[in-house]
Amino acid sequence: MPIATGSHRLGPAHGALEIRTYREGMASKVGHDLIIEVREWEATLTVAEDPEQSTLALSADPRSLHVREGLRGLKPLSDKDRAEIRKNIDQKALGGEPITFRSRRLGLSQDATRLTAEGDLSMAGNTRAISAELEVEPSGRVTGTIPLTQSEWGIKPYRGLMGALKVRDSLEIVVDVRPG
Repeated sequence: MPIATGSHRLGPAHGALEIRTYREGMASKVGHDLIIEVREWEATLTVAEDPEQSTLALSADPRSLHVREGLRGLKPLSDKDRAEIRKNIDQKALGGEPITFRSRRLGLSQDATRLTAEGDLSMAGNTRAISAELEVEPSGRVTGTIPLTQSEWGIKPYRGLMGALKVRDSLEIVVDVRPG
């Protein structure tokens, strides 16, 4: 495995954790697809000699979510827009509840290029099982996109303009980290 055996503590200094949301609805042109960076997160990846004993635990502060970019809108996002989005995330979507992931199983493909993580993701006060497949480069860099459906965690996707502008229920978590 290109990631050394042992315990690896990871955080923003080791890469990026992002959330990507997409708009829909009749008024979607006035909204933006968003790239939201998670500024405060930490993870511990323990790579054991016996792959069945390897673990991954991650926690993220939901109040550290920062709208980095608004794409494909009619006008650029203003600071006021960003503050309103952050308020909606804090108060309506996540409610300030911690975001955590705890693996039940980590698996590495035969050629050591894909890592599969199965475990429990908690957010917005709800916990559900998820499975994700990530790419592993020879350098040890781990990348991937994990699709999630907000409503499966009891999150009601944002609606504005009397429902004509909506955030799609499905979103993506984008991972790009380099264990040290």
